[in-house]
Order: sequence, then C-alpha cells, then structure tokens
Amino acid sequence: MSNHLSGPELKPPGGDGRLDFTDLFAFQAPNDPSRCVLIMDVNPFAPSMGEGLHPDAIYRINIDNDGDLQPDVAFSVVFSPPDENGRQSANVRLATGEEARHPHASETILEGAELSSGPEPNIVKTGPYTFAAGLRSDPFFADFDGLLNNFQWTGHDTIGDKNVYSMALEFPGDILGPSSNLALWARVSLKANGTLRSMDRGGQPTVTAFFNPEDAKDEYNQAEPAQDRQRYLERFAEVLEHTGGYGHDDAIEAAKEILPDVLRFDFSKQARFPNGRVPTDHVVEARLAILGNGQIPSDGLKPHDDLLSEFPYLGPPHEAAASGS
Repeated sequence: MSNHLSGPELKPPGGDGRLDFTDLFAFQAPNDPSRCVLIMDVNPFAPSMGEGLHPDAIYRINIDNDGDLQPDVAFSVVFSPPDENGRQSANVRLATGEEARHPHASETILEGAELSSGPEPNIVKTGPYTFAAGLRSDPFFADFDGLLNNFQWTGHDTIGDKNVYSMALEFPGDILGPSSNLALWARVSLKANGTLRSMDRGGQPTVTAFFNPEDAKDEYNQAEPAQDRQRYLERFAEVLEHTGGYGHDDAIEAAKEILPDVLRFDFSKQARFPNGRVPTDHVVEARLAILGNGQIPSDGLKPHDDLLSEFPYLGPPHEAAASGS
C-alpha cells in the first residue's frame, strides 16, 4: 500500500476514493530529458470507490526549490461537475513565487481537457504543456497478503489488475526554477462551506500505511511538511525501533530519510527513487529496507508490464476493474 486508503480504518479520506491520493511520480521525459514529468494518482481500486474526480476538490503538486519546505511552484488541477453523460473536464493552473503558497492563487495554463475512461488517453497540448487525466492502470505493485502476514511473501501482486485516476503533466524543466534540490508533495483539498480542507497529502511512498496510527491519520493529512520532523520524528523512530531493532539514535537518523514527507528530486540527475520516482521503482522494497533495517527479504515482485514508453506513461485501465466488477 503506497499511500492507498490513507484515511482511518483503511478507508479513503472522508470515505471518498476520489479524495484518496495514492502516488506521486517525478522524472525526466524519456524522449527529452530537458522536460519534466509529474504524475499524481488518486482513487485506489478505481472506479469502485467513486467515478471520476471530485468537482469540489483541488488536486495539487507543490514544489519547493530553495530548501525551506514552502511551495515555490505549484500545479493544481480542478474538475468540472459531470455533465448529463457523466463527462468531466479538467483545468490546470500554475502558481509561482509567493502565489504558490496560497491555494487559490494561480493562472490557468490549460483548460477543458476531458477526463478519459477508456483505453486511449485524452492527451491535450497547450504551449509547452502536455496533459492527460483519466482512468489508467495503477503502476504501484505490492504483495498485500505478504505484508499483512509478517512478510511471508505469496508472490501475488495485489495491485496487478487495479486502476487509478491519473493526472500526468509534462513541461520544460526550467519551469521548476533552481532544480538541484527539489522537494515535492501532493495534496488533495476539498472545498466545503466556504473553507478548504486538506483531505490527503504525501510525497514519500508508504508512509501512512506503516507509520501513522489510525487515530492520527486525519491530523497527519492536514499537516505541512515543514513541521513533519518536529511533530512526527519521535513517533516514526519508535516504529523503526520496534520493527527494525534500531537503537534510538539510529532510528532517529533512519526516520530522517522519510521525514519530511516530500519526494526529493535533483533534476540534473537521472530519476530513480529516492531521487524522484519512476513507475518501475520498487518503492515497497526500498521502504522495507529501512523499516526492517535490511533484514526483510525481497518480495520478488517486478514492475507492471503494461507501462507505456511515451506520455502519459501509465498503461490502459483494466477492463474488469473499470467496469466495477
């Protein structure tokens, strides 16, 4: 479970899969390394926990480029309410500098991109931007049964036939600003009664599943990365002491590899987790190496074979999952 089902009781935040952020990817475009690809996935096991994307939500990727864990660049995606045929369209917005620190401040860089649900993605190009949003094959891979049975691996990829709703954006890397020390995190916020409430957030994979107790998940999802170490470092270290047999000081240092909960990315170097993240990265194995202090054996799983070599990179949705069966 990367960031899947990150609300209390292994349910989506607010009980709505459309608000459940699952994974964040950041890498150089394979055919042009000067361009950056960002992918934000939501709604695990889609569309069983909600068709489409929430029309009152803001799906946002924050990027810090100066080391203060405050957004300097932010891309936001908002969706229209479904029309009479159930179709939705997306507007993509960009905020930079001081405006990036205000969730409503941004300029529209692309509008009217229809959300796809079939095998062919709806790719929209405007100026330097390429965008697609729609139902896609979930690239995350994990043996859930083995994870729940003290790492007695079954060899079965629980996510192998599952879908997500994915938002993919490709653009020139210089839009990131200074790019050697990027910190990225995704956030899903919901507009209700005149307020904007953070429902889910994350940059690092598998944080909530392994480190946050049920009664702390809502509070964690509303928090800011800049406060992560102050608020959660000791708690995360306690988990590592218990699962990996770390001494306290070593557990603190290991927890610092996970907190703050941001995805680090030096754009001048080839992306591979923990430097950015590509869909083939085995992030569960990377996390278990820390969690178990190198003592947990590999699950033997391989990346999915339906990934695309070109935009939007994630494979077409699985038909059975797409139909809700």
